Amino acid sequence: MGFIIMKKNIGLLFFSLICLFKLLIAPGLAIELNESLRTVPLDESGKTTVLTLDDAKRGKRLFNKSCAQCHNGGITKTNPNIGLELESLSFAVPARDNVLSLVDYMKDPTSYDGATSIAELHPSIKSAEIFPKMRDLTDKDLFAIAGYILMQPKIEPEKWGGGKIYY
Repeated sequence: MGFIIMKKNIGLLFFSLICLFKLLIAPGLAIELNESLRTVPLDESGKTTVLTLDDAKRGKRLFNKSCAQCHNGGITKTNPNIGLELESLSFAVPARDNVLSLVDYMKDPTSYDGATSIAELHPSIKSAEIFPKMRDLTDKDLFAIAGYILMQPKIEPEKWGGGKIYY
């Protein structure tokens, strides 16, 4: 009988230590999405916008649901030479290195040089009948996804768009 009580106490102690660790240590391990990290370029004129914490969380969730199967970690599985890092986005025509241009791209995507529509190949609002995941995305959702994409180089400067090295 004493052995059973001692075993329960050890289990309770172990459980308490895990809970204490989660309360005291684990929050310090997460990245705090401060205003600086959530500030992203809004348009080509240089204006910026600060994403709300809810927009940042929604953007991550929607990106993971709708985009990550081809763009996990900011790479492009179908074309490893063009990723979602700021350099690749800025050299596209038109540049896709701000929220509004990324939203336009997700509505009606074009090739990297901007010459050809790729709506039948790339998920977009225009091709929502082909890509069902795009059907229910609102402009606010697209804004959040674009903001998430533009935040990631600040959060993971080396990893985001790093390709095979990391993913």
